[in-house]
Amino acid sequence: MDTIKKTKVFARGLCLAKLFICFLVGSLLGSLLEEILYFFQHGEWTIRHDLIYGPFSSLYGFGFVILLLFLGFKNKDRGVFKTFLYCALLGGFFEYITSLFLEVWLNIKFWDYSKMFLNINGRTTILFMIAWGIIGVIIMKIIYPFLSDVIEKFPYKIAQPIYIVSLILMFINISVSYSAFVRFIYRGQGYNPKTFIGRYYDEVYNDDFMYKKFPILKEI
Repeated sequence: MDTIKKTKVFARGLCLAKLFICFLVGSLLGSLLEEILYFFQHGEWTIRHDLIYGPFSSLYGFGFVILLLFLGFKNKDRGVFKTFLYCALLGGFFEYITSLFLEVWLNIKFWDYSKMFLNINGRTTILFMIAWGIIGVIIMKIIYPFLSDVIEKFPYKIAQPIYIVSLILMFINISVSYSAFVRFIYRGQGYNPKTFIGRYYDEVYNDDFMYKKFPILKEI
């Protein structure tokens, strides 16, 4: 009994480590989902991630984390219908707010659903919200419980240092990728860099690099 009590469990409960791993999983699955959907729509494979290093679509990762923060603590006690409803509302709200933020801050539109049926200001649609609800149920009732159990079985002494290093690297990846994207937008709008950092981004992450890395930018 004493040995069991002293054994450390990695990422017990809904902690930062577990949220981070779920973020990684969500980012990977989101990138794959985007590429599959694009293939069925256009008949060709293309890169659909949003980070420079690695096949990650961070918006999906953040979406996964938001679901867990809002719905994770009483997930087992919540019925499927309520889970569907909450996920649909959260997914639609997240998509709407992200679109609005990008348009107000950077004056760009990554997506415009204004010509689609039952759209809400062109930023999301009722049909997409239903899809988010279905995906949310799958995540909260199937993927997350399974993933949580698997994560907590990771050996603590091995998983903990790997988690810390991965967290630092992903923070750098997100910071660099988002900064490069913002600089790309500002460069296209005619704003010259004001610091050596901006000049560095203009040289290393120039337009040719960004278009090759993120083909979606050609659609903006």
